Amino acid sequence: MDVEADTVAVGIYEGKGVPHDVDGGALQPLVDAGEARATPRHLAVAHAAGRRWILVGLGPREGLTAERMREVAAAVHARARELGTRVLCWELPHHVAPEVAGALVEGTLLAAYRFDHYKSSAADAGGGPGELVVSAHDDVGDPVRRAAVVAEAANAARDLQNTPANDLTPQALGRRAAELPGLTVEIGGRERLDELGMGAFAAVARGSDAEPALITLRHEPADARGPLLGFVGKAVTFDTGGISLKPAAKMAAMKFDMSGGAAVVEALGAIARLGLPVRVLGVVGATENMPSGHATRPGDIVRAADGTSIEVNNTDAEGRLVLADCLLHARALGAERLVDVATLTGAIVATFGSVHAGLFGTDDGWCAEVAAAGEATGERVWRLPLGPEYADLIKGRYGDIVNAIAERKALSITAAEFLRRFTGDVPWAHLDIAGVADDRGRPYAAKGGSGWGVRLLAELARRTAG
Repeated sequence: MDVEADTVAVGIYEGKGVPHDVDGGALQPLVDAGEARATPRHLAVAHAAGRRWILVGLGPREGLTAERMREVAAAVHARARELGTRVLCWELPHHVAPEVAGALVEGTLLAAYRFDHYKSSAADAGGGPGELVVSAHDDVGDPVRRAAVVAEAANAARDLQNTPANDLTPQALGRRAAELPGLTVEIGGRERLDELGMGAFAAVARGSDAEPALITLRHEPADARGPLLGFVGKAVTFDTGGISLKPAAKMAAMKFDMSGGAAVVEALGAIARLGLPVRVLGVVGATENMPSGHATRPGDIVRAADGTSIEVNNTDAEGRLVLADCLLHARALGAERLVDVATLTGAIVATFGSVHAGLFGTDDGWCAEVAAAGEATGERVWRLPLGPEYADLIKGRYGDIVNAIAERKALSITAAEFLRRFTGDVPWAHLDIAGVADDRGRPYAAKGGSGWGVRLLAELARRTAG
């Protein structure tokens, strides 16, 4: 092997031996003795030919999906880190699909993520391999490079998620968006919300001294084809619940209520870096939701940019107010397909835990495309229904609609019905990511922000470009 790697990872298929054994067969005895097994993620370590070798189980050949490869790669990275590896080389299994090669890179880079910006000193010196090399018989350069870009973008979104709200203010999120190369970015504050008539968004921002940010990002390459995609993200950088104050327990985790906005910002950055030939518009509504003498009260009635009057029954149902105006803004700017990403309801966590995000939408074909992108990236979604019976539940007594219903029934669905009022005839998909945005429990994203949605949105843009 002509690679300057101190550690080499080799996958073992069920019923198969070690491919390309070394030193006259130094590795196969580990398989024969049962120390190395094909059980997915089972690890064994050997030393031969002047290197360390990590033998890892892949399971049956026909079962090697992209998601399994991500999990396997994460397990190998963890072991390589323990071993003090500097350069890790993966021998890519023969005849795997390009997406599996990409998944190997994603799993490794996502597993390598660490957030230690606020540590006085590093917890340990061994941060894991500093370089990853993929050795393959086929040319997998394109999927590997693409995977590296989107994984790095997902990790950048995790940095935004994990940063505390005293540093990641709404305007700070806007500044991050403005740093991304290849995009046109506009950032507006309270005055801009007033100019656009965004009374619903502004109502959420009223309680905080922090300046809100309406962040608009554009990727408009000259060779673009297909419809203009509109990606809309909720970015409540801290959510106290407002006057409808949340319980103190676990309120610190409400810094993650900007996860949808982080996903949109960093997905646009990845799309620009990849140079995808598709037009993409990003609209992110960033604000804090705080109680104060200026805060919106339960019972207040506010107006969205299209004139819809909204009874605010619960100030902790604030994300849909922000998204209402952001969806209208994306439509006004010409979006022909819409996806919004939001940590919208606790009810979706009770429904799906940390396995699936909730998917709602108005167009079967568009929802199917979103679901397919999620399946490809391991960011799986499950579609839930909408319908007139649910829409009736959000009808207002004093205004057109209410932002929250009194009964604890169909809470995720009625929240989605609220958003549907602002999507018009544009094909739209809503992703409720409250259960998957953080502490996802995956081998490559166990604790903290997961960056969920970055890879899905980038893959959706890639597929739309054709």
